[in-house]
Amino acid sequence: MFTLSAPLLLRAYAAGIFPMAESADSKELHWFDPERRGVLPLDRFHVARSLRKTVRRGLFEMRFDSAFRTVMELCAETTDDRPKTWINEDIVRLYTELHQAGFAHSVECWLDGRLVGGLYGVSIGAAYFGESMFSRETDASKVALVHLVARLRAAGFTLLDTQFVTDHLSHFGAEEIPRAEYHRRLNDALERTTRFAAVDQAQAVAALLDGAPL
Repeated sequence: MFTLSAPLLLRAYAAGIFPMAESADSKELHWFDPERRGVLPLDRFHVARSLRKTVRRGLFEMRFDSAFRTVMELCAETTDDRPKTWINEDIVRLYTELHQAGFAHSVECWLDGRLVGGLYGVSIGAAYFGESMFSRETDASKVALVHLVARLRAAGFTLLDTQFVTDHLSHFGAEEIPRAEYHRRLNDALERTTRFAAVDQAQAVAALLDGAPL
């Protein structure tokens, strides 16, 4: 029986292809290379005034990569708003392996010692491929996204792939681009070198909030 490996998954991302499962119980993965791809332009990231205030208040303790697998497992949980998930056991295994190899990262919001929000994705070159997010406290996933974008901008990333555009992401400026344009931006990003962790996070967030359009 063929077992998908983390190195093969990396090659798929570099070719512009990503996997999803039919459901959490599904035993197989489906591969996607949409005709129109969702991206979040890092230089035009919108932060609403109310969210800026929330971020500046520092309600959450922000951590990176301290509980990657747990973030995935919480993203995979069903909720009233999301009764079905595409994250199955193979997805958790593969992305955890990518994280251990330094190619996948999580952004985490902690409150009183509890992980209450966050997101995770894959990082190759200057491209970050956002996968999923969750929130157990008001605005937690939004705050995590702000911190992610701040870090990507400060570290020299050029592409934030959201795969699809949702109503939630559109509030931040997400847009769809044709497949050919996406592949052009992807190829450019893959030729660049970045360091996800080499960032003064407080300075990066301040620069984003001071300069991002409303």
